[in-house]
This record gives sequence, C-alpha cells and structure tokens, in this order.
Amino acid sequence: VTVASAFRLSLKPKVSDSMTHMMVDFALEKRMLQAVKFLPVPKAPEIDVAACLVADNCITISWRMPEEDSRIDHFVLEYRKTNFDGLPRLKGEQRWELVDYIKATQYTLSGLKFDTKYMNLRVQACNKAVAGEYSDPVTLETKAFVFSLDSTSSHLNLKVEDTYVEWDPTGGKGQEKIKGKENKNRSNTASPKRSTNSPRASARGGRDRFAGESYTVLGDTAVESGQHYWEVRAQKDCKSYSVGVTYRNLGKFDQLGKTNSSWCIHINNWLQTTFSAKHNNKAKTLDIPVPDRIGVYCDFDGGQLSFYNASSKALLHTFRTKFTQPLLPGFMIWCGGLTVSTGLQVPSAVKTLQKSENGLGGSTSSLNNVA
Repeated sequence: VTVASAFRLSLKPKVSDSMTHMMVDFALEKRMLQAVKFLPVPKAPEIDVAACLVADNCITISWRMPEEDSRIDHFVLEYRKTNFDGLPRLKGEQRWELVDYIKATQYTLSGLKFDTKYMNLRVQACNKAVAGEYSDPVTLETKAFVFSLDSTSSHLNLKVEDTYVEWDPTGGKGQEKIKGKENKNRSNTASPKRSTNSPRASARGGRDRFAGESYTVLGDTAVESGQHYWEVRAQKDCKSYSVGVTYRNLGKFDQLGKTNSSWCIHINNWLQTTFSAKHNNKAKTLDIPVPDRIGVYCDFDGGQLSFYNASSKALLHTFRTKFTQPLLPGFMIWCGGLTVSTGLQVPSAVKTLQKSENGLGGSTSSLNNVA
C-alpha cells in the first residue's frame, strides 16, 4: 500500500519550525484500511458419498459446507474417469473435466458413457474474491461393460464396424470366388468397412467364421460375473434379427436360440411381423409391440437374462437359468443393420423391476433351462 502513487500523494507531512523533526500523519489511511472488509478463503466442501447416485447413465453428486457460509457465490466440480478404485494417481490418469458456476450443492452429470470402472470427483467453493481448497476426492464405481463387435469371426455376409453391423448380400459370394482361386489375387489391404484388428478380439482367441444361414456376429468381451446392460437399435427396414447371449462354443452353422447354450429374442419382419423368445430350439411368441430399441440386462451370478423396451423400460421377456460358462453378446441380422450401445449403467427402472420380480418369485419364461 505504501508504494502506491495515489497513497503517497495523500500523505501530508508536518514539519516543526526548527526542522528538528518531521511527522507524517497516517490517521486517515489507518481508518480507511480498518474499514476494508476482506472476504475469507472458503473452506473445502465435504462430499456426501451416501447421497451420491450412479444410475441411468448419470452421476449425481451431493456435497455440503463444513459450516454455514453465506458469502459463497458458486461451486466448481471436477471429475475424471479412471480404472483405479483408490485415490487419484498422478501418472497415467485422464485430465480433470470442469463444470463451473454451480449454484446448488448438488449436480448431475448426464449423458455419460461408462467406459471405465470408476469416476473421481472433487468440489471447491468460491466467493466473489477467491476460490477455496478442493474437497477430498471421492471415487464412485460405474460398473462399466464395454465391448465391440468381433469382425474376425462374423459371417462373411455381414459388414462390421466397431458397434455397428450391416447385412451385405454380396459379401459371401465375393469371398467364395477369392477362395476358389486360393486367394491368389487377394489384396493385403484391409477393407475400411471391415475392421479386424480389435485388441479384445485378438486376446479372446480366433474361431471359425459363422457360415451358412447363421448370419451372426458376437461381442469381443465376455460376461463372467456381475450385472450388465446394453442396448440395440435396428434399422426400420430390417427384415430379421436376433439379440441375445451365447457361450463361446456356438457352432459356426448354429443360430442364436436354437441351441441349449444360447438365449435370444427374435424379430421377423418378413411378410408379417413376429416377435418371440428363443432357447434350445424352442420359441415363445411375445404378444407385444416390437420396440425401437431393445435393452439387454444380464445378471450372470443371479442366472437371469432380461429384455426391455429401452425407451419405456417395460419388461419384454426374462430367461432364468444357471450360467456355467462366460457369455458373449450375440447378434443375428438379415437385410438391414443393427447399432449396439455399450458402456451403459443398469437403469434404475430396470433395477426396480428386478427387485419386484425377484420378490414375487417364480419364472417369466417357459423356455428356462439349466445349461
């Protein structure tokens, strides 16, 4: 303050007649400084873990101040995805994402893709002058299940691109001609439409391509435990498709639902629409409208596979069994295309339905089988 030019100009020194001493009166400046009210640094908020919720592809985080502070102007939330369940690591972590100017003590992060197992979150309080320290970070489990379609084993009549599969009536014929010539004229350049370098697929090990009328493609990641959820959307002009799960041993000529190691729901839009649940070559007609999006809920440990209307969360069908081997998501498509959405949290409405259904007991499927 004393070096400020305006402050120096305001000083009025008083000098004695004999020049024996000089005195500067700081009384005015003292009163001015004493009248200044400084805002204190806000304390770090405390995140209420019990009130935090992970559901419906959203994370709701709640916090409180350790003591009431009416001078808080807003809060800042930072979050980042991680595969570690402890405190944030310094190395190999994604950068913090920031949400600023939050007025309430609760915030919902929506539209998330849970492609990691956990999420770190922290909050800081700010007044009009300064920001306080961040809260202790918390780690919330997101239970991610992310997979792509395994193009290395898909039927030759299918074009596979990450999470999209499309029927290609010329694919098989073109490949058969090449095969007849012992692949002499085959190009070493992979088709941009047919990706074959999935790391998960390589780790899973090779298998024969599906052939014949088994127009099938599997997911490249297996379900071995826990509860998982994914969704499937079919193109409107799709003539026939199946959505379900299977053990790895599904034969290359086998169709989903026609073996005792695969379960699915099947939609046939050829001539007239039929909707059915299939397992072990037995079908049960589902007398309900076919939804635009189908949600698949798999509770491996609980031995339950359920299908939902992904928009309304209405239950379509449930299989109950005892899964004895890892399960791979499976899809059959003929004339049309399917888009798969993964990395989704089990919706809260599905959890509620599962609780009520399990409380009632019994079975919702006449095709149950212990495989």
